[in-house]
This record gives sequence, C-alpha cells and structure tokens, in this order.
Amino acid sequence: MEQILHQVAKNVEKQLDDEIERLEQMDSADLEAIRQQRLNEMKQRAKKKHEWLANGHGEYSELDGEKEFFTACNKSENVVCHFYRGGAERCRILDMHLKALAAKHVETRFVKLDAERAPFLTARLKIRVIPTLALVRENKTKDFVVGFTELGNRDDFTTEMLEWRLARSEVIEYNGDLTVPPAEARRQRALHVQSKKTIRAKQDDDSDLDLSD
Repeated sequence: MEQILHQVAKNVEKQLDDEIERLEQMDSADLEAIRQQRLNEMKQRAKKKHEWLANGHGEYSELDGEKEFFTACNKSENVVCHFYRGGAERCRILDMHLKALAAKHVETRFVKLDAERAPFLTARLKIRVIPTLALVRENKTKDFVVGFTELGNRDDFTTEMLEWRLARSEVIEYNGDLTVPPAEARRQRALHVQSKKTIRAKQDDDSDLDLSD
C-alpha cells in the first residue's frame, strides 16, 4: 500500500510539472486567448445563475401541488423533489440537509411536495416509501433516493453524504471523487498524507547515516 501511494504521489507531481512547463512555453497571444475564453465562460455562468435564481433556485421551497411539480421540471434542467409526509421525523431530517444543499447548488432546483396531496404523481412514480427523493434531469425522472438506505441507513448521515449521492445521479455539479463516499475519501487522503510523512522521515533518517570509517 505504501508503494502504491508513493507512486500516486509521484504521478500527481509529474502532472503538475508538465502543466507548469506547458504554461511557461505559451506566448502572450496564447495567454490572451485563454484569458478571453475564461472571461466568456464567467459571463455565461453569471447569465445562467441569474436565470436559475429567477426560476426559484438557491432556496428549498414547497410546491403547492402536482401541477407545480411539472412546471418546475419544465423550467429547470435539474430538479430534486422530496416527497414527504407531515410529521415524519425522517422527512424533517431530510429537509435540513436539502435546505443547505439548495443554497450551495444553485444549478439545481430543490423542492418538496406533500405525497398525500399528489396521489397521481406518487402512483405514477411508484413512490411507496416516505421520504423519497425524485431526481429529475432534463424533464425525465432519472433516479430515486428511497429512505436512508443509501445514506448509511442511519438518521445522523452528513449533508456531504447526501450531496455525494445526488452527484452520482448527475443532478448537481460535483468536484469530488464519485467512486467512494466522502468519509472513505477522507480516510484514503489521511493514509496518503501519513504515507508521505513516513517516506520523508525514512529519507531523512537515511541521509543522517554516518558513512565515515
């Protein structure tokens, strides 16, 4: 394991060195083109953000009924809809996490809908467990998060765990590792850091060896 982590570290360092070398070889025209492209991307992003906020993104809101659900899905490319029941403790827990994610991921519309007020929709989507999250992308229901089973099957799961699960269905933007849950990713990073410290300490010990007669 130590050898593998050491090799991974070397590969990352080489990639960084290659990128620095590539940037150093660019002339002013190349750098200006990159700067202009970046500015255009920022302008497009700002325009999209304005559209998202106008459509109710950035906050966790309740829909009045089934008609509003279809309207939300028509207006927004990504929608996370929490089908809940009043008084359910697990629904209250999910509300807390979804409110935080709505503020963080303005690219996605986060909403909730009382399942008892949406009999046609719950039947059509075959929602039998409360709470259930319907994950909608490009006006099509792509996936469901049913109960807390995929969130560690515990009530005290973290917001980042739910964030990771939503990202795996591509309904939010995510820069982390989608192959492992965030807690496991942190553990692997900690092992990597510890391995680098161990290697460095070993190298320091070797350099201190007295080779004189």
